[in-house]
Amino acid sequence: MTTTPTILVAGDTLVDFVPRHPGSPSDAGGYEPTFGGSGANAAMALDRLGIPPLCWTRLATDELGAFLQEYFAASNIPSELLVTDEDARTTVSLVTHDADRGPSFAFYRERGADTRLQQGNVSDDTLKSVSWVHTTGVTMSIEPSRSATLELQSRAADHCTVSLDPNWRPEMWHSTHEFRAVIRGALSDVDVVTATPDELSVAGFEADEPAELARAVANEGPHTVVLTLGDAGAFCFGTHDSPVTGQAQHEGYDVDPVDTTGAGDAFLAAFIGSLTHGVRDPDRALAIANAAGAVATTRAGAVTALTGPDALRQFHDDIPWLS
Repeated sequence: MTTTPTILVAGDTLVDFVPRHPGSPSDAGGYEPTFGGSGANAAMALDRLGIPPLCWTRLATDELGAFLQEYFAASNIPSELLVTDEDARTTVSLVTHDADRGPSFAFYRERGADTRLQQGNVSDDTLKSVSWVHTTGVTMSIEPSRSATLELQSRAADHCTVSLDPNWRPEMWHSTHEFRAVIRGALSDVDVVTATPDELSVAGFEADEPAELARAVANEGPHTVVLTLGDAGAFCFGTHDSPVTGQAQHEGYDVDPVDTTGAGDAFLAAFIGSLTHGVRDPDRALAIANAAGAVATTRAGAVTALTGPDALRQFHDDIPWLS
């Protein structure tokens, strides 16, 4: 039996075509379609961790859209905010892996359903019913989804915690200047930011140390800043307004990655799950988040390896919603 969702994830849903082998498309050995999208991955990761959220997204009615709908139908995510669009197509991402299984993406978004979010689909009553709204920079990269996401952040800020993953994808934006203006303009309505130092550099934040960089972002409005640092793990900083006041760095876990696509979304889902289940120690929150990120890399596809909350226990056994 599932509980009433207390988290709302707003964002893109698309199909990732994941290669069997690293290298150029000619060396890929074929591609497998998998469920994807920055927002949808975070929502599905939450569901597979045992914390099903609401998910506001837009889905085409083509065959790939039906493929995505099957994933939602098999989940515990309610369907009330899964908007269908008969005039749209499903956005496709062609994934290329380097030798370390790190992904790069080529997006095909013309008339993509994820680019066509509309204002007003999420009611004030819905925002009053949740404690957390998560958003992604992917839907902030193009209109009308940009205005719809910004409007949601603004209204949600009056009711609950708002988080943002800037998710810098240069091919989605007209310029770095546009990305910087849009992301920084949104920070006054955002409480929690999760990003890489490179993404924050594009957004105009420069600092030599993680703590200095996190404080620079917090000065723009957010009370909690999480930096994902690759092989160095992750860093968390919270102001006195944050539920995880103070700072910590967790080195992460050693894995032999099969596919790192979606690892950041899984990390984010577990971090949100931790904070919404009472975790106040930043090191513990990062340990749980890094465990989810590590699990996500062990199979191809963004959320394939997240088969349930128990999957985290191979790396970290202190999971608050399993206690």
